[in-house]
Amino acid sequence: MKNRILFTQRRKGAKVQITTLSVHFGVWAKKIGILVCFLLLVSCQGKNQVPNNQAQVKVARVVSGQSLEVLGMAEQPNLISQVRLVGIDAPDLRQRPWGEQAKEQLENLIGGAEQSVMLEFDLEAKDKIGRTLAYVWKNKVLLNEELVKQGNALFVGRSPNHKYDQRLERAQQWARLMGQGIWNPEKPMRLTPAEFRRQNL
Repeated sequence: MKNRILFTQRRKGAKVQITTLSVHFGVWAKKIGILVCFLLLVSCQGKNQVPNNQAQVKVARVVSGQSLEVLGMAEQPNLISQVRLVGIDAPDLRQRPWGEQAKEQLENLIGGAEQSVMLEFDLEAKDKIGRTLAYVWKNKVLLNEELVKQGNALFVGRSPNHKYDQRLERAQQWARLMGQGIWNPEKPMRLTPAEFRRQNL
């Protein structure tokens, strides 16, 4: 819709008509609105920005088949933080040979120290001893799931962190069916990691 605006100016008592403009208010308002939205989006974007429930970190070392030490959490890039892989329970290192095998597989999946991984958090971010609970991703592979699939860890659902429970449960079913790792019928692991730890405090 065109709105006609008449600009006038008074000079020394004489009324002078300057111009008549036809302005498309609707079109200009839309263009300005789009430009403002675009500028807001650009100003909010940071380089390599990740969602709030994720963090890119460097692995300092693999502690066991279910825990890591990492660098780069939050505003403390040089502070080492403990990370516990959520949804799994790997054999204790004293549970030979399964504990060492789980640790070695996690090291191989990560590719060694100083490698970057992506941590993804669920509803509860810390365990009772202060470790960060996370799903660990490397090259789009969910390492928690891969450990279970290769028979180097058990799936253990822990409330309220259930985001990947179905994936982990399916991985465990596959490992059992294939007789992988701890499910090897010729040399099965007799005690769960939790039972072993209770008996060997």
